[in-house]
Amino acid sequence: TLMSGGVRDICLISSPHDLPIFQRVLGNGHQWGIDLSYEVQPEPGGIAQAVIIGESFVKQEPFVLVLGDNIFYGQTGLKSLISNFGGGAAIWGYRVQDPQRYGVIEIDSSGLVASIEEKPDNPKSDLAVPGLYVYDGTAVSRAKDLTPSDRGELEITDLNLSFLDDGQLSAVELGRDVTWMDSGTHESLLESSAFIAAIEREHGQKVACLEEVAHKMGFVSRAEISETIEKMPQSPYRTYCERSILG
Repeated sequence: TLMSGGVRDICLISSPHDLPIFQRVLGNGHQWGIDLSYEVQPEPGGIAQAVIIGESFVKQEPFVLVLGDNIFYGQTGLKSLISNFGGGAAIWGYRVQDPQRYGVIEIDSSGLVASIEEKPDNPKSDLAVPGLYVYDGTAVSRAKDLTPSDRGELEITDLNLSFLDDGQLSAVELGRDVTWMDSGTHESLLESSAFIAAIEREHGQKVACLEEVAHKMGFVSRAEISETIEKMPQSPYRTYCERSILG
């Protein structure tokens, strides 16, 4: 999602237990033409805490925040939004059948968010908020000013409300050609895996093949991606990369 949106500087935040695994598997990201850095979240402190943890990475500049267990299939419009981002905050809306389970927004005719409710009993709309956000540099100071919720966490909804109160929160509704999957449980991860597998079987193309995305976006040259593929062990994945990228 980030690479397809043109994002090349990425900071990955995870727990002390999981972060070394990501570092070992992904490295510095240079093989895909991106720069990966890493920060530790010592214990769960809420999504908005990630904004504070990443302060030195953000450097008061606009940034994208995406949750690692959220999967987007289709064009989110992230690249266009980043290109035209004028400050404040931007979030997405996705129509769901059970909005009571999510943060829910109303969008006015100008594209600004009129209201946000967290898991409402009587939702005002069926637009849930996926885990994809764009913020300007004020997000860090706003996050620092948040009061922890009853569960002791800094809530992302409260950060979004801060922008809403200032009239600086806009939203984009994801179309029917986009599928959003929250894969934060074992069951939902299995469902997401089955969906991706079905798409790949149907179309004969990988979903989120990083080598393919990097080459398509122009992050790496054909020679560079060829060198990366040559280092792969023989496998169906290598065969796919050779066929789809090198021809």
